Amino acid sequence: MHEVTAMLPTLARVLGSQDRLGALHAAVPDMAQPDSDFDALARLAAGIFEAPIAHITLVGRDWQWFKAAVGTPETRVRVEESFCVHTIAQEACEVFLVLDASKHPVFRHWPKVAEAPSLRFYAGVPIILAGQAVGTVCVLDVVAHSGVSAKQVEELRRIAEVAATLLKVKDKAHRHSLNEAALLRREQRLAMALEAANVGSWLWDIRAGTVVGDGAMTRMFGLPAERSLSAKAVFSAIHPDDRAATFAKLRTAMAADEEYDGMFRIRASERWLLGRGRVHDRDGKGAPLTFLGMTIDVSEQQVAVQRTRLLLKELNHRVKNTLAMLQSLARQTLRQTSDPAEFMMAFAGRLQAISEAHGLLSDHEWGTIRLSELISKQLRPYVSDYAEQVELHKDEILLGPDQAVGLGLVLHELATNAVKYGSLSVPKGKIVLTARSVVEDGSAVLHLTWTEVGGPPVREPRRRGFGSLLIERSLDKIIGSSVKVEYMSAGVTALIHLPL
Repeated sequence: MHEVTAMLPTLARVLGSQDRLGALHAAVPDMAQPDSDFDALARLAAGIFEAPIAHITLVGRDWQWFKAAVGTPETRVRVEESFCVHTIAQEACEVFLVLDASKHPVFRHWPKVAEAPSLRFYAGVPIILAGQAVGTVCVLDVVAHSGVSAKQVEELRRIAEVAATLLKVKDKAHRHSLNEAALLRREQRLAMALEAANVGSWLWDIRAGTVVGDGAMTRMFGLPAERSLSAKAVFSAIHPDDRAATFAKLRTAMAADEEYDGMFRIRASERWLLGRGRVHDRDGKGAPLTFLGMTIDVSEQQVAVQRTRLLLKELNHRVKNTLAMLQSLARQTLRQTSDPAEFMMAFAGRLQAISEAHGLLSDHEWGTIRLSELISKQLRPYVSDYAEQVELHKDEILLGPDQAVGLGLVLHELATNAVKYGSLSVPKGKIVLTARSVVEDGSAVLHLTWTEVGGPPVREPRRRGFGSLLIERSLDKIIGSSVKVEYMSAGVTALIHLPL
């Protein structure tokens, strides 16, 4: 505890410290707004010193902001008019005292000391966040004090600790709110993707006798738009002529631990649904507990029998592939994440990647699509300026359905990792893609190189997660394909080999 007698030479350097300002802005993005949650702390500080004025403050580069104030209507002051910047600038983070500002060589000429309100006494301690002094708890008086007690100083420090804890709690709540909003947006995108693909998803709790389904599923079954339905109501919606066969297939699939795959009509609407699913988990005795499934409305394909037979062969192939991929993604993502929010975030992103590839393929009637279109669809959601952050050197390359869906997932996982840990996690980072069509053994092959530039230093992860496995295995259906990821210190590089 001491009374400083000269302007600290490190004042400007400390105030402008990027570490300090970074800690401040990261924890308190709305520092200019007063917060009544801190009012009680300011009143407590004033009471301890029997002083008329007390502040809970945050100190930026140019302004000091009052989160709470007692005895003054002000909400901010410039740093050159602030006692608190001297508290911030102390290297030892001790209490800063001015017993009589009118006799202080630094402060006696300040307008607020020499004129109204004629401040005399000041005592302040820093608020510490992430090891940085970002603000203060301070008291001021218009009469000089002869000294302060150790107990008063200790109580002021405790108030500063409570203020720091409150800032952390409010920051955590703010981030949680933002995450919830982001999750809601992702859930909405997931619902839109399922709607676009005309796919309904559901989870059957066998012991509880309930089915949790999305809006697409309940609409297909002609049931109320409720999150949880009785299994009896769901199965009763199936046409009586198809019910026994559907039950038999379900029982067989559960007993043999195999995929359920069946088509049935809905009693009320006569619409045809194609369903696919599998037991997700079992109890210790092997009895099924939950069944994860998906359905797609294929009614339109039943309109003209002759035409449908031609279309259905291709449709079944695509739908089964898609549902099988979605089933696998859902199971693997559930195994990797125990938190429902994390599951929805991870699964929604992967589902969106498949949906983007399907959307392009659908626009081209499931023929071929350009590689550049697929890259654009998959990467644009992860960059703020596509032209600046994605550099593409390519030949004109066309991709078939399986190639597009598999490569779309690879690009999605690479982009997700780049946003979290790689070059897209910083403003000036970018992705450089080089795509060349070469001839190997008389056949065209795509050589695609993904290179991250301008990101933080890279280290190979100690544990390979599902994302890494997905990158390597998304092209397994295409014979001769491969993906090799190299964790170079300058950035992640992925080498993709894909027969065309």
